[in-house]
Amino acid sequence: MTGTADRLRDAAFELFAEQGYDATTVDHIAERAGVGRSTFFRLFATKDDVIFPVHDEVLAAIRARFAAATTEHNLLAVTEAARLVLRNYLAEGARARERYRLTRSAPALRHREVASMQRYHQVFRDFVRSWSDAPDEPLVDLRAELMAAAVVTAHNHVLRRWLRGEPAVVADPEGAFDRAMAEVTRAYMRSDTAPAGRTVVVVTATGDADEVADSVRAALRQS
Repeated sequence: MTGTADRLRDAAFELFAEQGYDATTVDHIAERAGVGRSTFFRLFATKDDVIFPVHDEVLAAIRARFAAATTEHNLLAVTEAARLVLRNYLAEGARARERYRLTRSAPALRHREVASMQRYHQVFRDFVRSWSDAPDEPLVDLRAELMAAAVVTAHNHVLRRWLRGEPAVVADPEGAFDRAMAEVTRAYMRSDTAPAGRTVVVVTATGDADEVADSVRAALRQS
């Protein structure tokens, strides 16, 4: 049924472009795809389901990556898991951009998009929370929520720029993603994420090399 589902998606996006989302019905989509209404509903529960990708496989891959993560590589696992989401959109190519334009014009679709992002937020939040050695600490939940929000925001920032066709991001979307996730890592890296007996030094861009050197020396004296 994969070929039929693809035909229905193609038909739906053609009709949305021609006559708008609201004016397009399930019957219109089925007719354009050359199938019956019952075939449509065997594959999709609603008209909206034709528009959005299925996230279950990506979420399963993220959970598998988290399950394989070791303590010292938790932050790497977060970055690699977020990259899986980005690559899923990149693989769609033009279809992802069509969806982006469509959701910008239909408020109801934006709500569906937000709900999808909440599923990713939840799985990242639960993983970050699992790092804590003191699960009853009052701020554990807040830290997990903040980092999950930062990861989703960084991913969406890059994705939106790619969807809008910004040349720098279109040319190297994964490079832009790496830079965005580096900001998240810098914001949330803590000394207890490093292997015992080692010092983590975070290098940031600055115009004053002497200031950086002083900061590094001070950090090493405290370690």
